[in-house]
Amino acid sequence: MWLGTLPFFGYALLFLFLPAGQVMVGAFRDVEGGFTLDNLRTLFDEPYRTGFRNSIEVSLVTALVGGLLGFLIAYSAIRDRTPRFIRSALTTFSAVAANFAGIPLAFAFIATLGTIGVLTQFMADLGLNPYDHGFSLFSKTGVELAYLYFQIPLMVIVISPAIDGLRREWREAAASLGASSYQFWRHVGVPILMPSLLSAVILLFGNSFAAYATAYGLTAGGVNLVPIQIGFFLSGDVLDNPHLGQALAVGMFVVLAVMMLIYLPLQRRASRWAR
Repeated sequence: MWLGTLPFFGYALLFLFLPAGQVMVGAFRDVEGGFTLDNLRTLFDEPYRTGFRNSIEVSLVTALVGGLLGFLIAYSAIRDRTPRFIRSALTTFSAVAANFAGIPLAFAFIATLGTIGVLTQFMADLGLNPYDHGFSLFSKTGVELAYLYFQIPLMVIVISPAIDGLRREWREAAASLGASSYQFWRHVGVPILMPSLLSAVILLFGNSFAAYATAYGLTAGGVNLVPIQIGFFLSGDVLDNPHLGQALAVGMFVVLAVMMLIYLPLQRRASRWAR
């Protein structure tokens, strides 16, 4: 029985634990291979501090907005009065859109909302060019907009099982006791779904925080984000200090570890309602 798990453990060792260990060790090395803490101290200086602030801000915005919109869309498709084909179509689309990221997604947004994009030109013909009112796709706001394209479908996929767990009997029992729809959601629906909602939002945060290709393809490094900074150091095209890039990765590990410490107990609590 253990033989069947060997490929998994081998894959995890080669592509997860060994690279992570190398990053952890390299973060404490200088260019000569000696031990140093200067790389970690540098993370509190500019522009790296701004990079972490921007990455956390983008992740929070896309996680909260994507979580809210994804939940509303999922609930609208799953509730009893909605035709079943709508849920099937939404699930299929969400499975595709949640994995549509990177350079193809960046190109799609540039072709749609770039300075000469299709939608931009259409709005300009109506006298509503968004670039004349301060909008720019190649900014932090544009990155957040692009991230929402895969954050919302991911939320739909993650939260749908929790919405399925809301039993019809609970609503009927609340209604028989004279509870309004607001009272049902205030005292039954929201408390039951809250752990799952928070867990899903934390998952969206981590998904956005570690994203690289979409932001880089969209802005060519013009937005100061930690994954882009790491790419600069490791590629050596602009900067050449892989140990500082590894220290930035350790900083990301710390942020994601904090989010996981919040995520795991919430997920255990949410699993009680699925039984």
